[in-house]
Amino acid sequence: MLYQHYYGYAMSVCLRYSKTREESREILNDGFMKVFTRLGLRDEKSSFKSWLRKIMINSAIDHYRKNSKHYKLEDGDQAIAWMPSHESDAIGDLSHEELIGMVQQLAPAYRAVFNLFVIDGYSHEEIASRLDISVGTSKSNLFKAREHLKAAFKKNNIKRYA
Repeated sequence: MLYQHYYGYAMSVCLRYSKTREESREILNDGFMKVFTRLGLRDEKSSFKSWLRKIMINSAIDHYRKNSKHYKLEDGDQAIAWMPSHESDAIGDLSHEELIGMVQQLAPAYRAVFNLFVIDGYSHEEIASRLDISVGTSKSNLFKAREHLKAAFKKNNIKRYA
């Protein structure tokens, strides 16, 4: 019942970190295995949903690290990204699926840094530590992800952000 109840929420977190739905299911299932094995260790004072989110993010990071030797940086013309903004008029023209699709098209290194920094609020120092990269690489990957964002918005005729 716990899996079914939180499946949608957990999947939305995993989708941002994966290239495909299949990959996100793998991350989600790994994450739920951790949830079920560590349920007794959870701090009852904190919300279950925030604890679940942390586990899913950590599962995505583990997946990235496990597979990072297989990833290659994609050509800049092929990788695109999405970044949320307080100005949602332009983003409102795109569906949620289109936005997730943009995130999924990022090279894995760009996608990981982008999600950790922009969406989940990690610092570059924390990202560098978690992904076993330098702070400079984290900053560079974020910059490149944002550049791809501009290209993606331009491609979708959203000129306000291009």
